[in-house]
Amino acid sequence: MSDVAKAELRSRALAARAAVAQAERGSAAGSLAARGLPFAVVPGSIVAGYSPMRGEIDPSPLMARLRQGGAELALPCVTATGEPLLFRAHAPGQELVRGRYGVAEPAPDCRALTPDVILVPLLAFDAGGQRLGYGAGFYDRTLAELRRSKAVVAVGLAFAMQQVAQVPATSHDVALDYVVTENHWFHFRSGKIADSLCR
Repeated sequence: MSDVAKAELRSRALAARAAVAQAERGSAAGSLAARGLPFAVVPGSIVAGYSPMRGEIDPSPLMARLRQGGAELALPCVTATGEPLLFRAHAPGQELVRGRYGVAEPAPDCRALTPDVILVPLLAFDAGGQRLGYGAGFYDRTLAELRRSKAVVAVGLAFAMQQVAQVPATSHDVALDYVVTENHWFHFRSGKIADSLCR
């Protein structure tokens, strides 16, 4: 797919996500949190979420549930263009600051953490686990860098309507391990879709 076609897909995905009604957003975030993750998160594990922007599904209810289960939470910080993300400790209600791109992130004096699980925002995803982002490559670089030293699970969070037939992938794109929506778990390691709330 050409860069122009990929840009058009990104534009369409942004518009479709922005059109989701506010009431549906809250309901979807709650359903996603109730569904939880399709694998057990061991107490003490570090789970990195994100501060939602531009219509992204809100991970806060899910993050709160994971914290109640013993996970330690973190949020991403942008250090520089072209560099991997840095993750800093975060607790619900803790004050955030505006980062390099205006995204809310923990203050520089918060502890840096290396996540075990990363909750990844996206514009679109497909049945192969490919993710369409904004084009800056932050999550691809971050996952590639972290996985040089440890196993990190990448979980895309999305509205069900964000699934598309195919997301064009390059050699630099890192596929997701899972996607969780308000309706389904998508398990790309096995190729299965899990509907049940049971683990």
